[in-house]
Amino acid sequence: MAFSSPPSSSSSSSCSVAVLSLSCILLLLLGSTDAQLSTNFYSKTCPNVFTTVKSQVQAAINKEARMGASLLRLFFHDCFVNGCDGSILLDDTSTFTGEKNAAPNKNSARGFDVVDNIKSAVEKVCPGVVSCADLLAITARDSTVILGGPSWNVKVGRRDARTASQAAANNSIPPPTSNLNNLISFFQNVGLSTRDMVALSGSHTIGQARCTNFRARIYNETNLDSSLAQTRQRNCPRTVGSGDNNLAPLDLQTPTKFDNNYYKNLLQNKGLLHSDQQLFNGGSTDSLVRTYGSNPSTFTSDFVAGMIKMGDIKPLTGSSGEIRKNCRKIN
Repeated sequence: MAFSSPPSSSSSSSCSVAVLSLSCILLLLLGSTDAQLSTNFYSKTCPNVFTTVKSQVQAAINKEARMGASLLRLFFHDCFVNGCDGSILLDDTSTFTGEKNAAPNKNSARGFDVVDNIKSAVEKVCPGVVSCADLLAITARDSTVILGGPSWNVKVGRRDARTASQAAANNSIPPPTSNLNNLISFFQNVGLSTRDMVALSGSHTIGQARCTNFRARIYNETNLDSSLAQTRQRNCPRTVGSGDNNLAPLDLQTPTKFDNNYYKNLLQNKGLLHSDQQLFNGGSTDSLVRTYGSNPSTFTSDFVAGMIKMGDIKPLTGSSGEIRKNCRKIN
């Protein structure tokens, strides 16, 4: 998504004549909406936001390494549902059923208490300035870096949604049962390319999955390394309802290190989720998986590009939305 730059002061003054041209009117309208994300949005209003957030993320990951993956996932699940607007953080109210108990998030999305701590720390430094939506974007970057992955300059300036939609979450987030065409479509629906999809799927180089999300694969699918299937079956019984929430690492080798082992696993039919292995299963994305598996720098540069692009999905800016004081509820 491209954002138009607001007019400079010289542009504005050149338009302050008796007769405004159409281009000047458009320029002034664009400026008045303030519809732009930038890396320095808080440089004057909250210059310490990035250091404040990072110290909180570091503390959370020191306490539990898995939390980095959980925070990164929150940003994905926020942006895929009506844009990066912090809606995933809202608790249910009498007027809407939120996203926390949608199928992709129930008993799965986590880290909300960490976001609460981050928000509290930022509010002490600069109250009422930084949105919860931006905090998710910053924590996603910090989590990636702390776990050994690449860094990037996070664009900020988002505002927070005043509502959330469980139905939208159920329909917008790709489930682990997705085939390749499904995955491509889910990502295209939010303006992300197939290359973005394969690169961003590399976030599964960290984190854990629940038995309920890989049970069908380890018992029924043939494009799975047999030793991995046997290992996973020991902690994930065949019977539905038994051990559903038992966890297994998405990347067996380095589940708390951000690297390119995810792709190396796919090359050996060691993708834990059905949707993971779909990226390397005789289809159009096989060559990209090979590239990322053999060239970590290409993966990280494409991952960064994808994260920045994902952060641009339908942000609320200007006078839209609000800056929540508490990420769980509207003001």
